[in-house]
Amino acid sequence: MSNGRFAISVHILTLLAGESGEWCPSEYLAGSININPVLVRKELINLRNHGLVLSKEGKSGGSALAKPAASIAMSDIYEAVRPNHFLGKSVNEPNPNCPVGQQINQHLEGLYRESERVLLASLGKMTLAEFCQKFN
Repeated sequence: MSNGRFAISVHILTLLAGESGEWCPSEYLAGSININPVLVRKELINLRNHGLVLSKEGKSGGSALAKPAASIAMSDIYEAVRPNHFLGKSVNEPNPNCPVGQQINQHLEGLYRESERVLLASLGKMTLAEFCQKFN
């Protein structure tokens, strides 16, 4: 995954976990990540749609975790930002007259599925709370 969404989402959720139920404004989150607050708000909407974040509008509003950090697996975060193509996608159509070109895409898809399965299994072994302990 090369788009950075996983890293941004983990950063956001780690900050929210440290706020222990307080509403955290997107400007604060953006300052820590060093990105535009609009990008943070877009990611917060996605995290909210996946049940990981709650949002409150208004002057005293912000975002908070929707559930305890101990009940959020790192794989849940990955699933929320999962790219369409795990390891990328070829930009060209292989030559159908080539013995490799005829089959390369189906074999790559199998490889990608297995690689993503292993990644999800690994991420599923750690919770957000365990990840947050690295910062104490």
